[in-house]
Amino acid sequence: MDFTVVDVETANRNPASICQIGLASFRDGNLSAVWGSLIDPEDSFSAANMAIHGIRPEDVSDAPNWVEIQGELRVHFADLTLASHTYFDFRAISNANDRYGVVQIAWRSWVDTCRVARAAWPHLYSYRLSHLAHTFGISYQAHNATEDARCAGQILLLAAQSTGLSMRELVRANTKFVSPGLLRRPR
Repeated sequence: MDFTVVDVETANRNPASICQIGLASFRDGNLSAVWGSLIDPEDSFSAANMAIHGIRPEDVSDAPNWVEIQGELRVHFADLTLASHTYFDFRAISNANDRYGVVQIAWRSWVDTCRVARAAWPHLYSYRLSHLAHTFGISYQAHNATEDARCAGQILLLAAQSTGLSMRELVRANTKFVSPGLLRRPR
């Protein structure tokens, strides 16, 4: 199973205010690389968001902005199966691209690890990443984008093992329940 998981943290309620991004790449069913960066969102930080992830304006003062980081993302996303724990991360990336007027990044397919977890373990009372990590004994630091991406990838691997489904089957099952227009896949 080859895929890359993406996670973002935002400075405020605006999904385009990305202040951190993390990626975890899995090849042949194993974690092969992690990558992350702070991002200057060129926007205000809300107290609520800072309380969640701990990132403050001074932490990103020397960080690249979205346009500068997007070139690096193209390398990591290039025609791959991508995943995130809910659609929020892809909406944030799409909104940041729109905000800066940059071309959307191409990717092959997308799978929501939260949807997959719901299908794999319908008996669980919560599908929050922290609950899933605790349930399956995955050590992880919540609300750090790289850690969130790594943990979501491990959840996806466990779900595939639990259901016996391949990545292609997980992607197909995932997109069956996604409403048209929710996914804005670049052409």
